[in-house]
Amino acid sequence: MRAERHRQPPRATDLRPARVVSFALALMTFSSLAHAAPVGDAFTRALGKGPLYAALAAFLGGLAVSLTPCVYPMVAVTVSVFGAQQTKSRGRGAALSASFVAGIVALLVPLGVIAGKTGAAFGSHLQNRWVVVAVSAVFVAMALSMFGAFELSLPSGLNNRLVRVGGTGYAGAFGLGLVCALIATPCTGPVLTGILAWIAQVQDAFLGAAAMAAFAVGLGAPFFLVGAFAVQLPKSGRWMMHVKSVFGIVLLVVALYFLATTFPSLSRVASPRPLFLAGFGGVVLVGLLLGAVHRDFAEPGFGPKVKKGLAVLLTTAGLFLFVTGAVRPSQTLAWAPLSLAEARKKAAAESRPMLVDFTAEWCGACKQLDRVTFSDPAVMNEARRFVAVQVDATDDEDPEVVRAMKELAVIGLPTVVLIDSEGREAVRYTDFVNARELLPALVKVR
Repeated sequence: MRAERHRQPPRATDLRPARVVSFALALMTFSSLAHAAPVGDAFTRALGKGPLYAALAAFLGGLAVSLTPCVYPMVAVTVSVFGAQQTKSRGRGAALSASFVAGIVALLVPLGVIAGKTGAAFGSHLQNRWVVVAVSAVFVAMALSMFGAFELSLPSGLNNRLVRVGGTGYAGAFGLGLVCALIATPCTGPVLTGILAWIAQVQDAFLGAAAMAAFAVGLGAPFFLVGAFAVQLPKSGRWMMHVKSVFGIVLLVVALYFLATTFPSLSRVASPRPLFLAGFGGVVLVGLLLGAVHRDFAEPGFGPKVKKGLAVLLTTAGLFLFVTGAVRPSQTLAWAPLSLAEARKKAAAESRPMLVDFTAEWCGACKQLDRVTFSDPAVMNEARRFVAVQVDATDDEDPEVVRAMKELAVIGLPTVVLIDSEGREAVRYTDFVNARELLPALVKVR
């Protein structure tokens, strides 16, 4: 069921919550992409920052998706179907609503597990620039759907069959939750795809399940509030189109993010300098004022469409460069501009240990190492004794990269190898390692 667009301007009280949620979603989504911390064996140690932050971003994503025109109007009707509003007991209403949300969780969590389990394959495929271009094109297409270029929806016949599933009672509410999650999938697709792509980069099934559970809870939150507490939600209106515009901008920035992993020139100009950040923060503000969110491509006339397009362009480009610059470390370890073979010769001639970091543009964990570990002052100071070299494995078909990975038996990324002054491997890390753990190892290797 889709809500018709209202021509009357919505009340300010209707717009404010949606804009706050949407703005928070945008910030959290970009930050989670930029700060995605690998957690493998280090999941417990990372739980204090990355995973909780990612779960909050996923929850906000689900909540914001529930405000879109193809999900929001379903809330009141769906709750009445599984009987939460008709029950005389507030506790039973809450239990029925919780069963409905559990159905949404049950459908979406397996997707997170699969994405986490197949993350290594996802990362290896992203070494191919044409795959990256294809992924980016998908995000652009989804962004266009958010701006109204076309509608994403299941066939009407399938929708009609699905809505007859379920019924009253806990089992019926659970089944209806499964069905509603499936019906809403085309609307959740843009945000859902971004979260799944992030999970695949993190390569952790447990975190994938947690993130998708948080997303599902956010998506089901309005259903639960209405069913458990008989909350009256604001009426549908143009504010939902504003939410979709925010999603569209988010997706365009994500497309640029993926393109920048294989075309680094797109982000090379980004800088953490305050003047740069202030400048592109201003570009984002100009885009928002011109109508990146509050204008609609469906407005009559050619002028509004041009203003909306220009506003979206400014906001997208400004936000991409702002976020890229903001997460770029102001200082990092000084890597020698040498190949692995040249670094070995230099280390042998000077009787120095080696620090070898295998990285790639598509590797989120490798980026986290640069931002957090290799930019730590104590690590940089201790690493001065080493011949430090990075092997960029973005192009895994480069003969030099192939030789280096074969020589040190590197299977996946990230891989950090410490080699002592005798040329023997001393320590190897195949997961994210923080400065607190790496520093003692650097001190011991001579």
